[in-house]
Formats: sequence, structure tokens, C-alpha cells
Amino acid sequence: MDRNTITGLVLIGILLVGFSIWTTPSEEQLAAQKKYYDSIALVQQQEEALKTKTEAALANEKKAAMADSSSLFFNATHGADSLVTIQNNLVEVTIGTKGGVPLSAILKEYKSQDRKEPLKLFGKDDATLNFNFYNQQGAYQTKDYYFQEINKTDSSVTMRLAADSASYIDFIYRLKADSYLMDFEIKAEGMDSKLANNGYVDINWYQRIRQLEKGYTFENRLSELTYKIKSDDVDNLSASGSDEKKLEDTPINWIAFKNQFFSSVMIANQDFNKVSLVSNTERQGSGYIKNYSAEMNTFFDASGKQPTEMYIYFGPNHYKTLRAFDKEREEDWDLDKLVYLGWPLIRWINQFITINVFDWLTGWGLSMGVVLLILTILVKIIVYPATWKTYISSAKMRVLKPKVDVINQKYPKPEDAMKKQQEIMSLYSQYGVSPMGGCLPMLIQFPILIALFMFVPSAIELRQQSFLWADDLSTYDAIITFPFHIPFLGSHISLFCLLMTVTNILNTKYTMSMQDNGSQPQMAAMKWMMYLMPIMFLFVLNDYPSGLNYYYFVSTLISVGTMILLRKTTDEAKLLATLEANKKDPKEMKKTGFAARLEAMQKQQELLQQQQRERQNRR
Repeated sequence: MDRNTITGLVLIGILLVGFSIWTTPSEEQLAAQKKYYDSIALVQQQEEALKTKTEAALANEKKAAMADSSSLFFNATHGADSLVTIQNNLVEVTIGTKGGVPLSAILKEYKSQDRKEPLKLFGKDDATLNFNFYNQQGAYQTKDYYFQEINKTDSSVTMRLAADSASYIDFIYRLKADSYLMDFEIKAEGMDSKLANNGYVDINWYQRIRQLEKGYTFENRLSELTYKIKSDDVDNLSASGSDEKKLEDTPINWIAFKNQFFSSVMIANQDFNKVSLVSNTERQGSGYIKNYSAEMNTFFDASGKQPTEMYIYFGPNHYKTLRAFDKEREEDWDLDKLVYLGWPLIRWINQFITINVFDWLTGWGLSMGVVLLILTILVKIIVYPATWKTYISSAKMRVLKPKVDVINQKYPKPEDAMKKQQEIMSLYSQYGVSPMGGCLPMLIQFPILIALFMFVPSAIELRQQSFLWADDLSTYDAIITFPFHIPFLGSHISLFCLLMTVTNILNTKYTMSMQDNGSQPQMAAMKWMMYLMPIMFLFVLNDYPSGLNYYYFVSTLISVGTMILLRKTTDEAKLLATLEANKKDPKEMKKTGFAARLEAMQKQQELLQQQQRERQNRR
């Protein structure tokens, strides 16, 4: 390669390098180019995604159209989502054409929590009800189809799901006059060749239970998913937290989504089977108390020869309203069990006495506070003989206390405790006094006193009824509200509860002063426990209805007054003289009952002590 060739190649290289450097873009140019190409790539990506989405939508639409065209209820897949209202003078039910089921229920005679509007038990966003019918192609869920409104009147309507002009399923709703109960029938026509003749329809029912009262804590405590087992008793899921239960082989008469004072109830004439129930607690402040769900099936005849017969109750948990449904039935529905009145004995007292007396008093047109006052006084009059018996028994022991003190001084040693007790019991027997004499009367009056404790929180008549400073006797009366939550107390202090606590402390102080047992260490500790109990009740009952705390306040005041009256009218010196006059000769007394058992125990203890001393002497 000669010099000229090398020189030419070098010049060409220099030119190429220089051109490359000259044509290299700056950082600003590189950034602009990158942004340009990125935008192009983004547009291409978006166009590709849109194309894919459009193709998928077209494919799904084509697939859905092919499926719908052969669907049993193809004509019902499109329609107007409108509302149909039926009502009577008590309840208004709104039914949606999509799904053909109730979407809301309004109770006309009751008010919402703010008292501005009629009470809405549930609304469109709170509840769903779905029925599943079957054939070889699968399940048909009524929530996906539009129903036609047929035969509409003020209090009834038929919602029709049509396969064709001669084949359809009717949901027939009829509100009874002056009743919260609604008849509900499912009847098929011309569907025997289109639906499986499996003899049942599956039902899915869900509802969020609204907080309808001011007090979340107590309302939550009385809100329970409740159900009635066929030919058996009423049961419920736990109200204290989340709970669920499967009743696969147990026929159920009805299922209730229960609030404190109101319920939605589905009742099946042909029973519910394969029932699955779930209850969950809602967060405080959410505006809801619980959410309930129920899955079950019931009888369905696709041939239409026999309709599916059900009832739906949207109404108050009022004892006599619910009890009236059982008057003309072979098998009781026992819907009155939705009103909790206590354990069997307590329930009988409330059912046959308390409710009837309460209704009699409210019939006078008195305020609920006055009704509760009179009811409390009547209860105190009924239990007065037992109260008097208890007081007299206590008074007898009080006048004999100097004699008991002598026996205590006679046996100061702990090992002589059995002898001391035997001699004290012998003393009581001589004077015809039983240490247990005051316990039996207390036990007799206890069921009557506790009956009102169970009745008042369940009495819907107290709802939104004011008295004195309490604007609603069915919930707490807050005199002080805190901006924070105090454990075990809440965020308020109820005035009636506070008054009840103070009155109980005063009652305890007066009662303990009459007993004069402070010299005995164990009784001194008992006194502190007696003072502590009312303070504990302040924490326990602070969230309870003001009507209940008012009852306890008045009841305790009457008890204190009764004790003062009995103390002033009882001549203890005369009582002691009467006891002395009726004193029995110890030699003629035959020991029976507790005294006889105590003497037998004393002899056995002495025998054991003697054997122990003999063994020690032999050693």
C-alpha cells in the first residue's frame, strides 16, 4: 500500500469521526427524542390494550347473546328497574321489579331514631333476597331477572317471571288488613317441563340490621338471629359476637332477623330445610348493629299444582301482637318468643301477670313513668308479707344477740367452734327462731322482683317515651357525656343509674347499721362487699334503659321506707318478752333438722379428737 493510499484512508477516518461527533445529539436532544419515542410506544400500547379489550368484550357479548338466546328467561334479562309499593295502615313494603322481592319496609306507627320520619326497618342497600330454581342447564337466580307487575292493588301485587306467555313463576304478595304479616306465595304455571321437578327452591336471604335506637351496646345485646325448630323450642345465634350454625337435618318453622324492638321474619308453611345461618357484629358508629344471612330451601312444585306458602313479618317485637298469630293454628308459631321475658318461671310471671297489669295501667292514658311507678308499688305490696317475715326474723335474732355474745365469750378458742355453734343453734331453737327464717321469704319474692328486670328492657311501649329528664325510657339517660370511652362504663353517666347506686349505698348503710356486726372480722369484710355491690351495679347498668334504672331507684327507695317504718313500729322489747314467754324447756326439746345434724357432727368431732389424743399418749 503506497503513501497516497494510506493518506487517503486516514483522511476518510478523520472525516467519519468528525461527522459522527458533529451529528451526535446533545443531552437536551436525547431527552426530547426519548420522550418522543416513549409517547409513541405508550400510544401503541394503549391502542393494543383497547383492541384486546374490545375484542374480549365483543366475544363476551357474543357469548352472552348466544347463551341468553337459549336461556329459559331470555325475555326477562332486560327491563326497567322500577318500584312497586303495597301498604296497609301499619306497614308499607316496596318491591323491586328486578328480583321481584321486597327492597324496603316502613313501619308507619313508629318513628326513626331522630323521630322525624316513620321508621324504616331496612332499605334497598341493606337487604337482599334471592331464589334459585334449577334445570339441566343450571341455576336461575331471580335477582338477575326482571319481573312484571300483575294484579296490583293497594295491599297486594303479583310479580311475574315469564319464560313465555304460557310459562311463568308468580311471586304473590298480600298484606293483611291491620297486620304486619304479609302472605307470600310462589306459584308456577306451565313450568313442569322447563324446571327440574326436585321439589324445592333454594333461598338466600341477607340483611344488615340498622341501629334504630340511641344505645348501641344494649341494642346489640338484644339483637339476635332467632329461629324456631319444628315441633320444638325457639333458639338463636349468639348476640355477643360472630356466630354461625348449620341445621342440615333439622326442619325450621321460621327465621327472624331480630333487632331490639323490631324484626323481619320469614315463615314457611312447608318448613325450611338445610338451613345455614350466620350472624356478625357491626362496628359501633357504622349505623348498623348486626349483619345476618340465611341459606335454606323450602318446598316448590314446578307443576304448579301446589303453591309454596310462606309469610313475611315486618313489625315490632310486641308480645301480644306476636302471640295473636297462634290463636287459630294447630301448631304454635311461638313468635312471641322474640320478646325475651326471662327464664321459664320468670317468663310465666311476666306473661300472665306483668304484661296484663302493664297493659291495664297504660290503658288509663298515664305516662310511662307513672305506669312504672304504680307497677313498682304494686310489686312491693305483693311482696310485703315476705318482706315483713324477713324483717321479723332479723329482729328476733337482733334481740337475742346479747345472749349469743355470752356464748361467744364462753367459747373463745377456735377448736371449740363446733360447740359454740351447737349451743347457739340450741339457743335459737329454744326461742323458736330460725337463722334461715328470712331466707325463704326472700327466695319467694325474688322471681317477682326479677320479672320486671327482664320485662322493662323488652317493653317496646317504653320506646321514645319521655319522663322527667329522660327523653327515652327504653335507653340510657346521659347526664354527662365524655369525649372518650371509659372501660366498663362507656362514654356517659346515666342519671337514674347514678341515683339508683347512691340509694342502694344508703340502703346498705341503714341495713348494716341494724345488724351491728362490726365486731366480727368476717362480718366487717362482708360489710365492705355490701358497699361494693352498688358501685359495681353503676358499671353494669349504666348502658341499660333508664326505665329499668328508674324502677330500681324507686324500688330501693320504697324498700328503705319500708325498713324505717317496720323499725319504728316494731317494739323489740315486747318482741323479746314474747320470745321469753314462748321459750321451750331444753330437756323437753327434741332436736331435729339442722340442730340434730350439728349435734351429730359435734359428737363425731369429739370422738375424732379423743382418738387423736389416745394415739399421741401411746407414742
